[in-house]
Amino acid sequence: MRYSDWSPVYDAILRDFGYDRTGDERVRDRLATLTTSFDHDRLPLFEGAAVAVCGAAPSLADDLDLARRADVVVAASTAVDTCRDAGVAVDCMVTDLDKNPETAVELTREGTPVAVHAHGDNRPLVEAYVPELVDEWTLPTTQAEPVGPVENVGGFTDGDRAAFLADHFGAGSLVFPGWTFDDPTVDAEKRRKLAWAERLLYWLERRRDERFVVLDGRRDAIDTSALPVE
Repeated sequence: MRYSDWSPVYDAILRDFGYDRTGDERVRDRLATLTTSFDHDRLPLFEGAAVAVCGAAPSLADDLDLARRADVVVAASTAVDTCRDAGVAVDCMVTDLDKNPETAVELTREGTPVAVHAHGDNRPLVEAYVPELVDEWTLPTTQAEPVGPVENVGGFTDGDRAAFLADHFGAGSLVFPGWTFDDPTVDAEKRRKLAWAERLLYWLERRRDERFVVLDGRRDAIDTSALPVE
């Protein structure tokens, strides 16, 4: 994902949520001071691989066979804990540190890469936990323009950002254990974020010329008005 391709979608997200771009940029810049450039050779071998992008929905426990059959497992947030508790090795974690930062610290100490995200309201978490991560296993990311060591691979929520990361580094195919777009237990803002995750996966599958099973039966109802015309 080139930032020039991502930028119009990012602008639409900012407008929709009323987020302040400068907030994202301030935390991005702070993350840049706490990290160094990530050596991509430390990532799992994404090129041509079948990648399971694990979401943190309760359905993940029933979907773990999808992850077990994959070549590479990328897990978002607390999906890492579910996978590891079931004996499924996680090859990369994607997180903004808001739920299980201790897991992120532990993974980097074990030599597993963690993509740590900076956005407008997680500066306290970035400052508290990024210094505890092992730097060479920490991939710093932003949804704003990339600066210094901080990269932008595309994506908004931890889950869809995990998919964009796998795509960015050459994944051959993507499957999505543990994804639920219609979750009645979440608040209104989270529902809006899930709607954006769905839109972004639709955009990603079109860019990849791939059909994600997780979107089957849903595509016709997705609001694509903010997405670039491919």
